[in-house]
Formats: sequence, structure tokens, C-alpha cells
Amino acid sequence: MIPPDTGLMDLEAAELARRTTAGEVSAAALVEASLARIAERDPALNAFSVVLADVARAEAAERDAARERGEATGPLHGVPVAIKEELDVAGCVTTFGGRANSTPVAADSEVVARLRRAGAVVVGKTRMPEFGQWPFTESVDGGRTLNPWDPRHTPGGSSGGTAVAVAAGMVPVAIGGDGGGSIRIPSACCGLYGLKPQRGRVSTAPHPHLWWGLGTVGPLARSVRDSALVYDVLRGTTHADRFTAAEPATSFVEAAAAEPGRLRIGWSTRSQLPLRHPAAVDAAAVRDTAALLSDLGHDVREVQPRYPDATAAFLPQFFGGVRDEAEQVEHPDRLERRTRQTLRLGRWASRRAVERGLRAGERLREKADRIFDDAGIDVLLTPTLGQRPPRAGVLDGLGAVRAMWVAQPMIAHCALWNLTGQPAAAVPAGLAPDGLPLSVQLVGRTGAETTLLSLSAQLETARPWTMPEQTRWADA
Repeated sequence: MIPPDTGLMDLEAAELARRTTAGEVSAAALVEASLARIAERDPALNAFSVVLADVARAEAAERDAARERGEATGPLHGVPVAIKEELDVAGCVTTFGGRANSTPVAADSEVVARLRRAGAVVVGKTRMPEFGQWPFTESVDGGRTLNPWDPRHTPGGSSGGTAVAVAAGMVPVAIGGDGGGSIRIPSACCGLYGLKPQRGRVSTAPHPHLWWGLGTVGPLARSVRDSALVYDVLRGTTHADRFTAAEPATSFVEAAAAEPGRLRIGWSTRSQLPLRHPAAVDAAAVRDTAALLSDLGHDVREVQPRYPDATAAFLPQFFGGVRDEAEQVEHPDRLERRTRQTLRLGRWASRRAVERGLRAGERLREKADRIFDDAGIDVLLTPTLGQRPPRAGVLDGLGAVRAMWVAQPMIAHCALWNLTGQPAAAVPAGLAPDGLPLSVQLVGRTGAETTLLSLSAQLETARPWTMPEQTRWADA
């Protein structure tokens, strides 16, 4: 048997789809390359909760047979993908990162169904903390997921398994979710591009929402083009979705390929939370990126945004979101002790309180739009993280209250944009002296993903980013 060409997994999803469509490589070959990488690298990193080897091989064979019959291929034809545990994959238990469910679901979520219709092949599901509560991917059932740049450190969360699967070259792209930074934070920790889309851009069906107004679904990717490609497959909602977004003027792929024009960009290292300051290297990354954007011809200036207090809107949606998912599990007695504490702390977050939080979030959106208007800017540039990625095991022995405290620096620049629903992207910005990636965040006006994609692609061209070297996890 010829060994799989695992180097295929170092290529972008867009290039892999081009090759499978042209017949240069088979879907089966891509799946074997992905499965070989998972077998080689995941034991040291713990990104996957389940690997669907047999199912993926059968699905790849179907893709190849369909192409041989002359049937139309989709934009992700044969591309291996992984799915975060909070999303339904037919035949799998939707664990939400814990062990309180035991029955496999019968049907795919809308996002997974769209990926399959586009030709993607699902190779597995990725780890997350229970119900995505924490920006660290650690759980009683799943253990610790480790950062491929340095396995002593966290990959962030809650989409940490997704980030590691992509950064370590096990799949070219994978799906996560963002309820307070959970796409952007692990993207920042693992050197990936992670765009949190406008609220209502991507369906959460069969559920009407993900953590009420906070949660969105989307890809973590190694390139802007791949992120755009997957979003063009996913975007659009159904009658089951509570939130919707206006259609963009162009496709996301077209936006990523277009020049952004001269934009007004304001930069700030000010935190959304009081007494929280980014690490010096992260603040320097913002200033360096501001200088690069100025060199690229943009109107760049420092701004001092007055961030509104988001507590009254965030807490009811956070507690309400955890409770909403906890009510869906089959075995509540199997929930983690820390999760049960969260549920007790959030008993006050009734449906009425959550609806008040949603209305407060809408008022915050109006105030956030004024940040752009008052400063006269199109895009806001900030740090992504409020601290360097901590050592893995940061949640060990902590109760819910202490865990919320240690989570604050990680979400200090991200959470507001979940409340306002505006798009925001984590963009790689090089490597820090600690050997871990640097990241900056680009925030856009309501519905302005196309602007962020164009600007992100320009930065990617001017400052290319890389994957971690295999030696960083070979001896983990």
C-alpha cells in the first residue's frame, strides 16, 4: 500500500478543492492524508473527540464516484473538515464537550449539511470545554487540548480543538463557534485566521440560536481565502433561525480577492474591561500593524474608544445560553461540577432576563456604531488577547467563579462584539519571543465582513504567516 501523502494537508482548502475538481488528486487520497496526520499528531495534542475514519472513507469514495460519473462538484469537493462538538453530525453524539449526552443524533445541523452539499468530507469532531463556557479547551471528560506551537500552553477556547486540528495540519479548515471570542481567541493562540461573522450570517439550525444573541458559527482557517470560501458555503439562514443578516454586496471570496481601497483605521490597545491591559508584545503587535497599514496607504490614527459597559447584556445571555444547552442533555447528573455551579449562579437568568439582555445588547450595538462614527473610522484595530496564552491546566481545581475570573483577560478585547453582533477577525501578526503566535483584531461596522476580508487579505500578503513546525509537537 502506498503511504498517504500527508503533505497535502499543508495546502489550503481552496487549492485542494481545485486539485480534486481537476482530477489531479482524489478525495480518497485527501481523506487518507488527513487520517494519517490525525493518527500521527493528535495523540500528543488531543484535538479530536471522535474520528470518523470509516464514514469519511465511504464519503470520499462517493465524492470520487460522483466526479467519475460527470456530476457537478462543489466548491469544497473532497476537502476534509472537522466540526466542533456543539454542532450536530449525523450518527454522532452531540456532547457539548461533556458526557451528559449518550444518544447519536439522526441528522446533520444546517452548517454540516451545507458543507457536505459543497463536497466537503467530515473526518471528525473536535474538543471544547463543556458548553463552551471557557476560553480554555479543558474538560473532565476530554482532558486538556494542547497548543501545537508549544504543548505546554493552552490553544485557547472554546473552539480549541478546532484550532489545533487546523494549525497542526490535520485538516485544512474546520468549524468552530464564537460566543465571547471562541473563534478569535483560539485562532490567536494557534496562529490562524478567525473571522467572527455578523450575527445572523450563518445558520444555527436546527436550533434558533447559539447562546441567544452571543453565538455565531464559522471556520478557523490558515488563510483568508479559505475562510472566505467556507463562509460562502455556509452563509444564509433558514426559517428556524432567530437572527438574520442582510446579504453582502459581493461574495466573500470576491471580497478576499479585492483591494480594500484606502480605509480609515483607528487603533487602540484599551481594554473593554477595567484594569485589564494587554501584554507588552501584544500591544506592540497592534502598533506594528498600524504602521504597516499606514505604509499600505490607509489613513491610520490612534483612537480612544469609549466602550460601553456590557455586563447587563452579557451575563444573562451567557448564563441563559449555558442553561439552554444544559436543558437539552439526557443525563444532567453527569454535568461537570463547575458547570453545575454555573447553572446555580445563573438561576436568576430567566427567559425574561435573557430577553432584557438581548434588548440591552441592541442598545450596545448602537453605541458601538457610534465608536466608528465619533472617531471617523471604518475599521477598529485592537489586540485579540488580553494576555499571553497561559499554561495548559489553568482550570484545574477551579470552581465556576474563579474560572470566570481567570477567563476575563482572554475575552477582554472580544466579548463586546458578540453582544453588538458586529464582525471581528483575529489576524496573525507574527511570533512573540515566547515562541507563540501574535494576533491582532480587526473590527468592522455592522455587516462589514467584506471590508474585513479585503483588509485581512492585504495584511496576509504584506506579512505572510506560517504553520508551526512539526518538531514543536513531535516530542510532546
